[in-house]
Amino acid sequence: MKKIILASNNQGKIKEFNIMLQGVYEVVSMSDMNVEEVPEIGLTFVENALIKARNASEQSGLPALADDSGIVVDALNGEPGIYSARYAGTHGDDEANTQKILDEMSDIPDDQRSARFWCAIVFVEHANDPTPIIIQRGWEGEILREKAGENGFGYDPIFYVPTHKKASAQLSPEQKNDISHRGKALQALLLELQASTI
Repeated sequence: MKKIILASNNQGKIKEFNIMLQGVYEVVSMSDMNVEEVPEIGLTFVENALIKARNASEQSGLPALADDSGIVVDALNGEPGIYSARYAGTHGDDEANTQKILDEMSDIPDDQRSARFWCAIVFVEHANDPTPIIIQRGWEGEILREKAGENGFGYDPIFYVPTHKKASAQLSPEQKNDISHRGKALQALLLELQASTI
């Protein structure tokens, strides 16, 4: 099975990608290959994903997959957006990040709490790949007033999914992977990868 590197050390993401790419690719993490992180200096999800994918491929010598994703809240003018992982100041502090959104949204009426998860996935064959595969997908929902559920990671406990009438963190991993921004982007990416190897 072909080995690819996922430009992430986020265990939640690595688990999701391995489940979804099972039988197609063996996904290794940056820590598996001693790849050092690179500053995400892009202004969009796509720019940051490209930066991460090229860096991981260059350091590992493997084809690389990177995603940059986050939550975009309409009432907060699109924040936290590309800063989702470090919204409250410390990178990866899920508890502080979700609490900051809940605090900032406390006075926002129920009919103005729309938000979406956004995911940009990039695949490069090598570090200088001039034709990367770029996929973007969104997942529409609303910001809850308090946390619910134990599954997932990040903002899942405060993201209400109207189609399922529950928080993302109340969905099973299988349900989430079927309908989430990352799940839809990965499904589209798999189709692209299979088409390019025919």
